[in-house]
Amino acid sequence: MPIPVANFSGLFYPNRFARYLMLAVGKVLGADGAEAAFAQAGLRNLLHPLPPDTLDRQFDFAILAAFSQALTDLYGGRGGRSMDLRIGREWFRQGFFAFGALAGMGDPAFQALLVSQRTRLALDALATVFTRHSDQATRVTERADSFLLTVQPSPLAWGRTSDRPVCHMLTGLIQETLNWSTQGFEFHVQEQICAAAGGEACVFIANKKPIGQLAGG
Repeated sequence: MPIPVANFSGLFYPNRFARYLMLAVGKVLGADGAEAAFAQAGLRNLLHPLPPDTLDRQFDFAILAAFSQALTDLYGGRGGRSMDLRIGREWFRQGFFAFGALAGMGDPAFQALLVSQRTRLALDALATVFTRHSDQATRVTERADSFLLTVQPSPLAWGRTSDRPVCHMLTGLIQETLNWSTQGFEFHVQEQICAAAGGEACVFIANKKPIGQLAGG
């Protein structure tokens, strides 16, 4: 059944982010899988037509939370997490790579920077895109061996309770952002604190060194 109006958050992504997401869901799940997942979430009407390619903030956070929960209900904890991660990575590929400051990261001048510089700049750009164009405030801080992304509020955690982090779609999007900005390096990204599990905010940790360089630099 559809999400009751009283359960909506009043916090929004722009239509463009939602459009990228719908395209990613179709790519990862296929037409039948996407229909099943949205039906499970009570959101069958979202796929047709796609949200318009505008920056109007009209995609309520509660919709994304309900969809992510539906993936867990359909595929189980481990399977739902895997689908969330894959959709998050595809979400970036469907359009975030060409959005704002992220669009210039394929340029030779950017790619000549150190990997650690590229990762910081990419995360800063992603945080700026979310903070400027949605109700998801996002900031980046730095530690000796990692970067922290603090998200408050996270649409994936909205209205949910869990004994473990649930914002795997954002984890996947962060992973793909780093892969894009470094032209193929993979990074360990993990949600360390989640609002759905009692945290005040959702905090993601991304190692500065790519996988394969963690032991020896």
